[in-house]
Amino acid sequence: MTVPQPQTPDHEIDIAVEDERWAGAAPDLERFVVRAVEAALAVAPEVPAHPVEVSILLTDDATVQDLNRTWRGKDKPTNVLSFPAPLQPLHAGAAQPLGDVVLAYGTMLRESEEQSKPLHHHLAHLLVHGILHLLGQDHETGESEAEAMEALETAALRSLGIPDPYCDAD
Repeated sequence: MTVPQPQTPDHEIDIAVEDERWAGAAPDLERFVVRAVEAALAVAPEVPAHPVEVSILLTDDATVQDLNRTWRGKDKPTNVLSFPAPLQPLHAGAAQPLGDVVLAYGTMLRESEEQSKPLHHHLAHLLVHGILHLLGQDHETGESEAEAMEALETAALRSLGIPDPYCDAD
């Protein structure tokens, strides 16, 4: 099911909800998702100067496991997958596709419980994380890159009133 949601003046954020359990993940889920995506775009060091289009898929573990197996060769669910769009020519008045972010409800729920974090805080973190991957950030290329990405995530989450997910005191 595709859910209509408010659009930002500059960016198009398309949200599809495939698992009904997502409805309880955050108050006013669609608005929450848009705010988290906007927060990530606001802190990213290399955001295109023109409007971008992002697709968010909120689904289940089985779907994410299938995507993870097909595209990454890992036959297990994961919390978030990012699929950057290939570079395309810009068209006047059209947003540039940035890519897709896919989240698995069951994995996200398990992690938030294990980490004793509110579900909506973990959702925001995973959305920010996925968007930063679409923008070229990569925590798997080295320690300094991981620290830089964590700092961006923390800044984006702070703008949403969400505590640092990497701080043990939270």
